[in-house]
Amino acid sequence: MKRFFGKVRMAEPQISDAERELFGGPLRYDMGWSQHEHAGLDLTMRSALRQMPRLVGAALRMAWNADRRALVAVAISELGQGIAAAVALLAVNAVMHALLGAGDAVERLHSMLPGLLAAAGVAVVNSALAGWSTSRAGRLEPKVERIATTQYLAAATAVELEAIDDPDFRRLIDIAQYGPASARRMIGACVSALNSSISLIATAGVLTVLHPALLPMLLVIAAPRGWGAMRVAQERYVSMMSWIEHVRASRLIGNLLTERTAAQEVRIHAVGPFLLDRYRHMAASAESEQERLAASKAVTEWVASALSGVAMAATYGTMIWLIMAGHMSLAVAGTAVIAVRTGSASLGAMVMNINQLHEESLYVRDHGQFLVEAGRRTIPETGRPVPEQVKRVSLEHVTYRYPDRDAPALDDVTLTFAMGSVTAVVGENGSGKSTLMKILSGLLLPHDGSVKWGEANLSGLERAKVFDRVSLLTQDFQRWPVTAAMNIRIGRPDRDASVQDLQASVDYAGAGSVTAKLPNGLESMLGRMFRGAIELSGGEWQKVGLARTHWRSSTSQSDSILIVDEPTSALDPEAEIAAFDRIRRLAAPNRAVVLVTHRMSGVRHADHIYVLNQGRLVEDGTHDSLMAAAGRYAAMFDTQAAQYAPTSTIPKPTSPDVLDTA
Repeated sequence: MKRFFGKVRMAEPQISDAERELFGGPLRYDMGWSQHEHAGLDLTMRSALRQMPRLVGAALRMAWNADRRALVAVAISELGQGIAAAVALLAVNAVMHALLGAGDAVERLHSMLPGLLAAAGVAVVNSALAGWSTSRAGRLEPKVERIATTQYLAAATAVELEAIDDPDFRRLIDIAQYGPASARRMIGACVSALNSSISLIATAGVLTVLHPALLPMLLVIAAPRGWGAMRVAQERYVSMMSWIEHVRASRLIGNLLTERTAAQEVRIHAVGPFLLDRYRHMAASAESEQERLAASKAVTEWVASALSGVAMAATYGTMIWLIMAGHMSLAVAGTAVIAVRTGSASLGAMVMNINQLHEESLYVRDHGQFLVEAGRRTIPETGRPVPEQVKRVSLEHVTYRYPDRDAPALDDVTLTFAMGSVTAVVGENGSGKSTLMKILSGLLLPHDGSVKWGEANLSGLERAKVFDRVSLLTQDFQRWPVTAAMNIRIGRPDRDASVQDLQASVDYAGAGSVTAKLPNGLESMLGRMFRGAIELSGGEWQKVGLARTHWRSSTSQSDSILIVDEPTSALDPEAEIAAFDRIRRLAAPNRAVVLVTHRMSGVRHADHIYVLNQGRLVEDGTHDSLMAAAGRYAAMFDTQAAQYAPTSTIPKPTSPDVLDTA
């Protein structure tokens, strides 16, 4: 009994060797039910029905906001179809009485004619109403999906960067992506459920008039079907939620095998056959889960059909008893048989539609849960305005710790970036440079300490206005698959610009030679994602990125910060020198340039240099003072300078050890 009527639980996962080898273990999400966001949903039929009005109400509110006239038209047409169904049954009842009444065949045929004409007329009206409902629902559904998708994307882009780095929130983003399509399908399911419900009510009314005992029998027929359909939907939902990471991993393997960036290693290192074999193993695991679901569905539906069949036999037995006892005429019995079959069909349709509503509502609930959680973690839209003029931006005793790490990424760091200056931040990988830049730009808020624009604490400022005062150029900046012009203009996309307007930024970045070879100049598509698009080299892309940064920073008149993180990693030495010179010249009385780089030759002309090590500030000063101190900075600089020393001064590598195979 617990197998059929207990809570739905995740099946024990079958773990493939590929999962262990590639990902270190099973990629299953243990829903837990005590910590999962659906802990309040018992996954029982009663709780599902209790939750249904609220979930349907949410979908209908979305439909109301999308197109009120279309929603009202659907409701009117479905109500009209229900009335037509009741009238059709009454017409059938009149035909049955005429057919089984007194008189010869001709007289009975004449008496049947009004009922037949009424039934034909109702059928015409019903088909017109159904067509009207279909057309209005077809107009409504894509609008609902658009609204839900817009809500999802808007919420995802408005959350704090810390949320994007949170694995649990990333999983919620993955799950919520199914919500908009489910919201669209819920509209169709709502329309179908409304249609079958109204038809059922009409049929139930006719059955009650014919004989009250028939109504409860009709409900008993449909109950097992409803339980079976809902149970199957719940099991499918639990399976999908627990296997979602496995599915994402399989999709990742497929993408890696076809991505352009991995194409070289896929072929030269024979990664293709290796990953393809692991993909087969993971796909086999997923197939076994689908096989288990299919077997469980077959058993559940067999039990539901058997119970429904017993109820149907009891109903017809009741009708036979009523006829034999003289409580029901043959004409009424004939109508009752048709009504029971019609009502049973309506109930079956309603059960299936409610089942679909329930299943889709689970994903719509995920969508709603994501919106709630995203709203909780959204970057605040309020705050004080950022001062127009500030002499400096400073970090005071800033500490930041990532949730999945024990050691802090930044530990009691104090730095100052003055307007008009070029400040360099250097350090080995993992020293905290990238975290510092995210905090400086307002993408992350420090756990301790403060970031100040002049005397104003960043935590109390309107963050969108802070972002507006920050320009960012990193080594992994986004290569947008749009035109070259838009790749530059996207640095400040709210400002319209012609090709001529962008030319100054192109010239400043030294990207003229790049755009000159493009087939349509700045109007050429970049990225090779679409037919006719052009792919640029890493160095060419970095020039486009510098042009984008110039476009953004040159349009700001207020005091601002330009953060440049490893900007020359793909440039040749000559282009690197020119790029550093251009970046330094971006410093202005109203702009501070912050340069983050491993290329020590690019920071020697900075006004001030900060040295980070394991999240702490260990040195600061000018290049000359730091070299004189002979500390960490001097050691880093000398190490890189040695790479350009005369060959005779470079120590030869030791001979490799030879294994004794004798």
